[in-house]
Amino acid sequence: MPTQPLVFHTSPRQVIAWRDGSPVTVRAFLAEVARIAAALPPGTHVFNVCRDRYRFAVSLCAALVTGRISLLPSTHTPEMVRQLARFAPDAFCLHDTAECTIDLPRFRYPAADSDTPAPEPEDAPFDVPQIDTARVMAYVFTSGSTGAPVPHRKTWGFLVAGIQASAARLGLANADGCAHTLIGTVPPQHMYGFESTVLLALIGGLAFSNRQPFYPEDIRSELAGVPQPRVLVTSPIHLRALLASDAALPEAALVLSATAPLSEKLASVAENRLHAPLVEIYGSTETGQIATRRTAKGATWTLFDDIRLEARPGSDDGPTMWASGGHVEVPVPMGDALELLDAHRFLLHGRKADLINIAGKRTSLAYLNHQLNAIEGVIDGVFFMPAESTQAHATREGIEPVTRLVALVVAPTLDATRLQRALRERIDAAFMPRPLVFVDSLPRNETGKLPHDVLAALVARHTRGALVNASREAAAPTRAALGFTVPADHPALAGHFPGHPIVPGVMLLDHAIDAIGAALDRPADGWRLSAAKFLSPAAPGEALDLAFDAQAGGSIRFTVRAGERDIASGTLSLTASTTHDATNPQGRPHP
Repeated sequence: MPTQPLVFHTSPRQVIAWRDGSPVTVRAFLAEVARIAAALPPGTHVFNVCRDRYRFAVSLCAALVTGRISLLPSTHTPEMVRQLARFAPDAFCLHDTAECTIDLPRFRYPAADSDTPAPEPEDAPFDVPQIDTARVMAYVFTSGSTGAPVPHRKTWGFLVAGIQASAARLGLANADGCAHTLIGTVPPQHMYGFESTVLLALIGGLAFSNRQPFYPEDIRSELAGVPQPRVLVTSPIHLRALLASDAALPEAALVLSATAPLSEKLASVAENRLHAPLVEIYGSTETGQIATRRTAKGATWTLFDDIRLEARPGSDDGPTMWASGGHVEVPVPMGDALELLDAHRFLLHGRKADLINIAGKRTSLAYLNHQLNAIEGVIDGVFFMPAESTQAHATREGIEPVTRLVALVVAPTLDATRLQRALRERIDAAFMPRPLVFVDSLPRNETGKLPHDVLAALVARHTRGALVNASREAAAPTRAALGFTVPADHPALAGHFPGHPIVPGVMLLDHAIDAIGAALDRPADGWRLSAAKFLSPAAPGEALDLAFDAQAGGSIRFTVRAGERDIASGTLSLTASTTHDATNPQGRPHP
């Protein structure tokens, strides 16, 4: 039977890991693997949730050498744990923290008698375990972003072949004693982190850091804490946060990014700040890594040697690309919309499930997300297409279904009007979000992804039924609810009622009109204020709710409230020019 070694380092004295700044040799690592392997409880499936990357890697290898299979889902939610228990009833949870609450039989990573292993004689035997290439190392589960998790078996032979192809493409193979050190901001339980922060070290003869820095200062500290050459393995969300600060960054030899498309602008900034090339990795849970691109140099992806893409007839969405060759053992259909340029290069247009068609025009959520996040002042943002059940509900209500995109955005320095204006310059009007919702943050997981169910719940919480109401807009009175806050440090507040500031009425009206205009995607100057009444004062920083009724004739009645207290009310009427434009076939119709 063909075998491959557990680690591909050529000397027992090579450094394979850095634990809190201290080097760990291959000899010490293998001794730790043997110690943990001897201590594992019964059960052939291991749910490895170790937070320390070194303990994760040791546990992974200990499971492999004893014939156990690691279970690696991308989330650790109670529902996921229940699915794991159904999939593998003998599974146990291997953890390294005192507060583990996973609802499976638990086994805590056993502490060593000493953190410093005893030195071994130079002539002591050095035996690297040989692993059958057909042995299953892990089941990796598809992300919650694409639907119900599905297990995918990964044999040692498949993983070795894929990582060797990746190391060759990245120029990390055969380091000749000057091994790169991998620093990962992503967890090892995810396919990207699994391959690029653990397996790349084991199979590529490299080293890895045990830490998973998250905050920019932690990433800077970790980069500075290990010797060059060092590789930062990260994601767009972590990279964007790191580059938001002007603080000097330690030099890297290479930066890797995956989990979401990266803009060319951000890639260029990263290369300049880290003094290293940035390479994006493309792949899937099913195929592993199969392509890369130097994002700062263009959008084209290049396949690994021996990997091929083939277009086959697909669904109504068009042909499906199938990946095969190299380490991909059987042809795999890709869930992305790919455009082949030649036998080795392609363009990525987003996930096929993300392709949308509105008013006969097609685009992808990935493209819209890219355009939204490219706007100056946007920290994070995402477009969301409501599920078909929302449209079905509208039909049951007797309403004509209308396709409405929603966008959630983190942009504390922008207001709705400015952001809408910037977005209109980048995307077709058919894809403008209605509504556009400002939030403090997006619920991304450790890899920077937004699981679909979590995002759907957030959208539902912020829109409060506005999706169904929006479909009545063209032919019947519309009710909508929005919110805004006038910050205490707003420059227009200076000098207003010193010691007991209140928001001037004109400012309340200005915010209300802008918010209504953004919600209906209509210019604020298309209305005139025909009536206004101020009922009680509003304080700076106070959360204000805006409710309005858009009547079929075009007038809008609105109320501003703070909790149960009415602050102001008023009526907007269409200007003469707006009324003319809305009814004149030669004019530009309003949505």
